[in-house]
Amino acid sequence: MMNNISNPKDYQSEFNSDIFARAPQEVKKAFEATEDVFSSLEPITKGADATGPTGVQLDIPTAILTHVQTGFVIHLPTTRSIIHIGKPNDILPPDIDLSGFPNSQIVSRVHACITVEGSNFYIEDKGSANGTYINYVPLPVGTRHLLKSGDRIAFGKGDKVSFIFTLPL
Repeated sequence: MMNNISNPKDYQSEFNSDIFARAPQEVKKAFEATEDVFSSLEPITKGADATGPTGVQLDIPTAILTHVQTGFVIHLPTTRSIIHIGKPNDILPPDIDLSGFPNSQIVSRVHACITVEGSNFYIEDKGSANGTYINYVPLPVGTRHLLKSGDRIAFGKGDKVSFIFTLPL
C-alpha cells in the first residue's frame, strides 16, 4: 500500500509502508534526513504553469530513484542542474545522502552525480572507490551515461546499494 507523507512545505514523498515498517533503523534515519532536505525546498505545484512568488517558472520532479533493497522512493527535482550522491563530507556534501541505507559502507563520500539537462538525466561516477554500475555494467570514472527509465544503478560492488531510475509517463 502506498502512503503519502507531507512535510511542513507540502512536498510529497512516497514509500511502501509494509517494507518501511520492517526496514532497519539506518533506513529510517535516511528517510528522516531526506525529509529534512525536502523540507528546505520551496513547495512544488503540479502543472506546467506553476510559478513561484517572483514569477520564476518552477520545475516539478520528473525522475524517481527507488531503492531496490527497501523500496524507499527518492524524487529528483529538476530545479537543480547537478545532484551530488554520496555520504556526508567536508568537500562536497551530498544532495542525496546514502549513509543511512543498508550496506552504505561501500559508498564513497563523493560517489557520483546526476546532471539534469532539460528532460535528460546523466549519471557520472566521480572517482568512487567501489564504482558505479548501470544495469550491472561498470561505469568508467568521468563517463556520463544517459539514464533511461528502468535503468538499475548500483553504488559500489555487489549490487548492495541499488536504485531503479524511473521517468514518469
